[in-house]
Amino acid sequence: MKEKYAALRLKNQLCFPIYAVSNMITRKYKPYLDELDLTYTQYIVMMVLWEQGQTNEKFLCEALCLKSNTVTPLLKKLRDKGYIEKTKDKDDERNLVITLTKAGKELQDRALSVPECIAKEFHLTQDEAMELYRILYKLLDEEKNK
Repeated sequence: MKEKYAALRLKNQLCFPIYAVSNMITRKYKPYLDELDLTYTQYIVMMVLWEQGQTNEKFLCEALCLKSNTVTPLLKKLRDKGYIEKTKDKDDERNLVITLTKAGKELQDRALSVPECIAKEFHLTQDEAMELYRILYKLLDEEKNK
């Protein structure tokens, strides 16, 4: 390839290794999440709910960097599995409150081992992991602050 087109080489793209690693990470989560009957996106929704206790769809979308048309079907599936319930906010009936059910809270105990199992899948020192975390969140924070 001519040097004129060097910028178009796959190996010169920052986006490609990020994309490939993202796919690899999701694949590594799959066997652990299969045991919980969750997809990766359902898992990250549950993590927000385990942290918050209850929230609304707008907060979930913002926290997960997802659009409503992605989150809405995730919530429906989690409700169908019995992990969450949606109720109208008593102060503003236009707002739906998403709350964990007893089964959703109990699932948190079963999920406790997932982060440790995933950490073992990657051979990064703690310093490397923290530097990667810092850089990725720097990119995310820059996008959120636009």
